[in-house]
Amino acid sequence: MHKKMKVEIWSDVVCPFCYIGKRRFEKALNDFHQKDQIEVIYRSFQLNPDIQTDTNKSVEQYLSESKGVTLNKATEMTQYVTEQAASEGLGFHMENAVVANTFRSHRILQLALSQGRQQAMKERLLKAYFIEGKNIDDIDILTDLSHEIGLLYVEDTLQNDNFSNEVKRDILESKQLGIQGVPFFVFNRKYGISGAQDTKVFAEAINQSFNEWQEAEFQTEDN
Repeated sequence: MHKKMKVEIWSDVVCPFCYIGKRRFEKALNDFHQKDQIEVIYRSFQLNPDIQTDTNKSVEQYLSESKGVTLNKATEMTQYVTEQAASEGLGFHMENAVVANTFRSHRILQLALSQGRQQAMKERLLKAYFIEGKNIDDIDILTDLSHEIGLLYVEDTLQNDNFSNEVKRDILESKQLGIQGVPFFVFNRKYGISGAQDTKVFAEAINQSFNEWQEAEFQTEDN
């Protein structure tokens, strides 16, 4: 099996700019001539690990309370991210999004990684939350979404504590790397990009990191 350069992305399922950044990064990657030699891995990160899932509380209400702003200001904030998302072809419905803890979702993403289906699972969870207004902490909903992607051992994973350690490991590593916000992209363990940057920024990072990685691989083979 040929080696691939890794791009690791720390992100959370309820982070709107993680979805927007995902689209911008994907555009850059799809235009890259050697994209088949790049492996993308999503790492776990929780913006608010202590949050309690509450399907009766809107995201606007949560933002108003947590940030100490008026409900109108919170609505302006969600409208802004909705506009940003629309520019990337994403039809956010923030008015339907519910307050949810993401630890279970991250466990499912770790399960998906172990089965080579993480890209599809990540996309499905983000769509479920931001576009369909689903509670991505609900076991039945997570089970259905996982089965859509074709994951195995979903029930066993959710009923037990499977993949909790992997989630915690990613979160610990994010602290060790000094990551304070997401999305955060790490290219070949050498370059980091914070936030949903413009596609051209991602394109430059992919080009530079890949060229350096490829050169190092050639030198290794020559020795």
